[in-house]
Amino acid sequence: MPLWTLHGNGRTVAPDAIVRPEERLAWPVTIGIGAQHVIAMFGATFLVPLLTGFPPSTTLLFSGIGTLLFLVITRNKVPSYLGSSFAFIAPITASTQADSMGAALGGVMVTGVLLALLGLLVARIGTAWIGRLMPPVVMGSIVALIGFNLAPTAYGNFKESAVTATITLFAVVLCTALFKGLLGRVSVLVGVLIGYLVAVLRGEVDFTPVAEASWLGLPEFHHPEFNLALLPMFLPVILVLLAENVGHVTSVGLMTGRNLDHMVGRTLFSDGAATALSAGFGGSPTTTYGENIGVMSATRVYSTAAYWVAGIVAIGLSLSPKVGAAIFTIPPGVLGGVTFVLYGLIGIIGVRMWVDGKVDFSKPKNQFTAGVALVVGIANVTWEIEGIQLTGIALGTLAALGIYHLMDSLGHLTGTDTEPGGPHAR
Repeated sequence: MPLWTLHGNGRTVAPDAIVRPEERLAWPVTIGIGAQHVIAMFGATFLVPLLTGFPPSTTLLFSGIGTLLFLVITRNKVPSYLGSSFAFIAPITASTQADSMGAALGGVMVTGVLLALLGLLVARIGTAWIGRLMPPVVMGSIVALIGFNLAPTAYGNFKESAVTATITLFAVVLCTALFKGLLGRVSVLVGVLIGYLVAVLRGEVDFTPVAEASWLGLPEFHHPEFNLALLPMFLPVILVLLAENVGHVTSVGLMTGRNLDHMVGRTLFSDGAATALSAGFGGSPTTTYGENIGVMSATRVYSTAAYWVAGIVAIGLSLSPKVGAAIFTIPPGVLGGVTFVLYGLIGIIGVRMWVDGKVDFSKPKNQFTAGVALVVGIANVTWEIEGIQLTGIALGTLAALGIYHLMDSLGHLTGTDTEPGGPHAR
């Protein structure tokens, strides 16, 4: 039995039809759509190694391998590309500064293993407990504080070349506002290209590493080291990846008219396994990509065949050291401009979770949960307890979970759960 059946004539999709995961179009069309997925993930996937110092070619290699692994484990039922996860940037940066790249890779690997184990648990007991542990106000707060915690990093790069950064920032904004379809969805990549051209004209780019790099060769590999004192910084990321995975599966299910909740365990396990594998060789952690959901929505093609093409293309591109060297020439000014957008959007995704979840901010428990967590994350409050360092992301996550469940429990006991009040009242 073939992996995919041909959809219609293989060349077109009717206005009221979609290409389902188990279907495909003709191979030339499928390859073209797969190439679009590579373009969609390219800019964001490479920003993570640029910001963390991880080798970009290695990241691209394990992004492709991770995608193929995801498709195998989910039995070709959930279309997805695994790109670099922004949720890890803050703990990776802090770990690298405190110790080394190897220590950061160790934290990423442990996180990946824990996520895979969580996937096995979800496959066994279901997903109902997730909503009880992390209602929208908690989940939104955790996602938002991760984005806003990165603001100083973005500003640090911005100051390196304010002119280039400003042009890059407005290029992303204008591209998003002016263009629809695929071009609008890859506005970050377009903005980086425009900013890069400006940086070249301003003499901010050194092409020497590109000239010295070979066209073909294996990526640069690194191996993890384990520093227990740094691991707590990574643990909150598991909650973010959990939310991303559940959101991805839900979105694909809605677009394809199917209930895919039973696949969440497999998607979590796949993402965790791909992250751990990538960290074992120096690649960036992985996650399902919203950019690729945009491509699916625009093309109405949900065929997993296109993702097999995208994964294979990514692996092929990773075998050119010259590509990696070219990416590493992107100067701080360009990164500063684009991360002003990206880090802000991560924060706004958290806010959107509040809106979508209809969070009632007249309730003190929701006000305190979000307010305290955000301040802790933005201030990057840091505690060190017996050699174990807890940073703003970890402490903000603990604050969100602890405050919500404490106030919720006390509210049920006293009967004040639904009554507005507290220091917000006027």
